[in-house]
Amino acid sequence: MSFTLIGKHEKDSRANRDGYVEAMLEMMAENPKLMHVDCDLMGCINTGKLLKAFPAQTFNAGIAEQNAMGVASGMAATGLTVFAHSFGCFAARRMFDQAFLAAGYSELPVHVIGSDPGVCAAFNGATHMPFEDCALYMNIPNAVVIDSCDFAQTKALTRKLAACGSPSYMRLIRKGFTTVYADGSDFEIGKGVTLRDGKDVTIIASGILVDEALKAEEQLAAKGISARVIDMHTWKPLDEELVLRAAAETGCIVTAENHQVGTGLGSAITNLTSAKNPVPVERIGIQNRFGQVGPQDFLMQQYNLTAEDIAAAALRAIARKQG
Repeated sequence: MSFTLIGKHEKDSRANRDGYVEAMLEMMAENPKLMHVDCDLMGCINTGKLLKAFPAQTFNAGIAEQNAMGVASGMAATGLTVFAHSFGCFAARRMFDQAFLAAGYSELPVHVIGSDPGVCAAFNGATHMPFEDCALYMNIPNAVVIDSCDFAQTKALTRKLAACGSPSYMRLIRKGFTTVYADGSDFEIGKGVTLRDGKDVTIIASGILVDEALKAEEQLAAKGISARVIDMHTWKPLDEELVLRAAAETGCIVTAENHQVGTGLGSAITNLTSAKNPVPVERIGIQNRFGQVGPQDFLMQQYNLTAEDIAAAALRAIARKQG
């Protein structure tokens, strides 16, 4: 694993979906047994490029997500490696039965891509706003679950998923994103990334909240508080060693996710720490609510997903640690 942190809080001019598409174009050229199955969303995810370049490796299953997962699993059973995409709401709620049985139980390398996770669904509204997508896939015993944060990470982890041999789910921002890492950065499945070192509190974030965590670290530093920041892009398998080291060295944790906290990254962290090293944990994320319509920045304020919310949670965690 090697990475270059940019962390300037600047919007990238590219669409994050193209990190996935670029990786797939490169890998399809290398491997004729690599397939992509879409659910009538090639225009949305830009996988029309795959269809044009590799028509024998790219398939449109139509607006029939369960069938798409069945097709993908059948392909995988013949020795192919298959990625299947839909919006995160459909990739989870619609596909899950087939994902659990046809791919998971059968131990087949089907890699589900769920785009527009959580508040990233924005104007698509409550029905298309998955706050529970990762929770479902985390219940497949042998699955990998990833929440990627930007173009470089999406591209790198797409390549790693193709080689991992396990069924997986990766949620990714579809369009606009804030650049965290330089292109060419590399990551390992199941290994978190320490972005800032600190001794007073650890902030463990993923996806769109990685940049918010870095902003929060800056706000805390201005108050004389030293915060460690970890990008936990892989929720399953969780990097337990990194979490427990942070718990031991800083004594308290804040988790930050664009997902229901009771069934996502925050719950995975608290399950671990409560069993092996109980420390105060404050969880930033969706607090048992449904989605709503609005621009992403508005929704982040509505659901308390901002840097200010993370910094405030860090102060609460430190206060609890100090008793």
